[in-house]
Amino acid sequence: MEINRLAWGCRRGMLELDLVLEPFLKDVYSTLAQEDKERFWALLEEEDQDLFAWFMGHKDPENSETMKIVQIIRDNTGMKPV
Repeated sequence: MEINRLAWGCRRGMLELDLVLEPFLKDVYSTLAQEDKERFWALLEEEDQDLFAWFMGHKDPENSETMKIVQIIRDNTGMKPV
């Protein structure tokens, strides 16, 4: 997927999500395996409230594929669950 399109998808309705997703795209995305890039694309289709809860560690995604990319984001952005 084109990087400009991904950058647009990382701009969310919540500033907190922008502060997680935009740096992740800039600093980590290019190092991901293709499968993880595809998981990231799918993640951007999720609702903001779910993303926020997952990144903050309030809950985990039920889908194991989604959980994989959420964990990669947590590990690479300092968003460790409390």
